Amino acid sequence: MQAEERRQAILEHLRQSSRPVSAGYFAERFSVSRQVVVGDVALLRAAGEDISATPRGYVILKSGRGFIRQVACCHDGRGMAAELNAVVDQGCSVLDVIVDHPVYGQLTGPLQLSSRYDVSQFLSRCMEAGARPLSDLTEGIHLHTLSCPDADAFHRVREDLRGLGVLLE
Repeated sequence: MQAEERRQAILEHLRQSSRPVSAGYFAERFSVSRQVVVGDVALLRAAGEDISATPRGYVILKSGRGFIRQVACCHDGRGMAAELNAVVDQGCSVLDVIVDHPVYGQLTGPLQLSSRYDVSQFLSRCMEAGARPLSDLTEGIHLHTLSCPDADAFHRVREDLRGLGVLLE
């Protein structure tokens, strides 16, 4: 398979997938190195494709993702699991985390968490890597972009976060 054919196959797979797809998966599927896949994705992005890298792999964010809103939260690293689970328990997805850094400005990390399984996998990767949350850069203050099925689900999330004492109002 030629490089251009491989890039088109990667793009088509991402367009059809409802879940993130890892570079390792593509590398195995196309019998190339992971670094070749990373380069392919970089070229697709440079060509204007809206591919995001999440902790679990690459995604193309679909338009019409539901009721999109942001919530502001504040907690230390120990509050992360409860906060994320409160969102997915209401049928919403955590699309990203955003912090306002005093030097770099807005920093955004794509998350794409839609279930307790996604949350547990994300937290496990954080622990294994010894990674600290972006919110550590801003004394716990951060935003999340959420995709909810409707306004009622979003309001339930806000109530649950308020009950946890992490909603910044």
